[in-house]
Amino acid sequence: MKTLVHFTSRVVGKLLYVAIALQGVISLRAQSAEEIIRRMEDRMRGETAELEMRMQIVRPRYTREMQMKTWAKGQDYSLVLITEPARDRGTAFLKRKKEIWNYVPNVDRTIKLPPNMMSQSWMGSDFTNDDLVRESSIIDDFEQRLVGSEKIDGTDCWVIEMYPKHGSSIVYSKVKVWVGKEDYLHRRSENYGDKGELVSVIQNSNIREVGGRKIPTRIEIIPQGKPGHKTVIEYVNAVFNKPIKEDFFSLQNLKNIR
Repeated sequence: MKTLVHFTSRVVGKLLYVAIALQGVISLRAQSAEEIIRRMEDRMRGETAELEMRMQIVRPRYTREMQMKTWAKGQDYSLVLITEPARDRGTAFLKRKKEIWNYVPNVDRTIKLPPNMMSQSWMGSDFTNDDLVRESSIIDDFEQRLVGSEKIDGTDCWVIEMYPKHGSSIVYSKVKVWVGKEDYLHRRSENYGDKGELVSVIQNSNIREVGGRKIPTRIEIIPQGKPGHKTVIEYVNAVFNKPIKEDFFSLQNLKNIR
């Protein structure tokens, strides 16, 4: 009898363990895709971010270099100022929610970018104007699905597929994202076009501490079907969670920021 009771107890214990584990898996699949992306965004951006960056636009016959400063607040506001080279100095971009303005100092003109320009190249790079918007709307404009796990450079990652919500202005039909399981850092993205074709790959690397946070400091975007083409962004300096007032992201400041 004691043996039977002991055996039954072990079986019940195992069944209970399996039930709890399954409940955790179901909960993970139901909730974690969006939560993983939110935590990834928080690790990369914080509530606010001030960044100094260097960008290289690589082409088969030349390499063009730029330097810029960026400010961001939450998911809705960002401002980008080109500081080098001299011919582009003072050019600035303002994002307020889903709208983007471009200030061109040579003609002292501010232009609001229409929806049909979202798929065009940003400053001659392999990034698009839509990439600039999507950086801050990745939560609101996409449905996220956890589809599996893979290793990127030896790091275990969640694999999440994101599909634009109905009515959004996103130009990609799907975005696939790899996020580190231990650190929630963004390791890789793949952007897909309307016909399901792979349009570009984004690779994040050189993880180190900047501004008190350990983040990837090298972002490389490689367009598909264009041998010898890529754009590389490197973080030079960063400050996170320093208070920035919302009125900093104004059309007036777009022209005056230095």
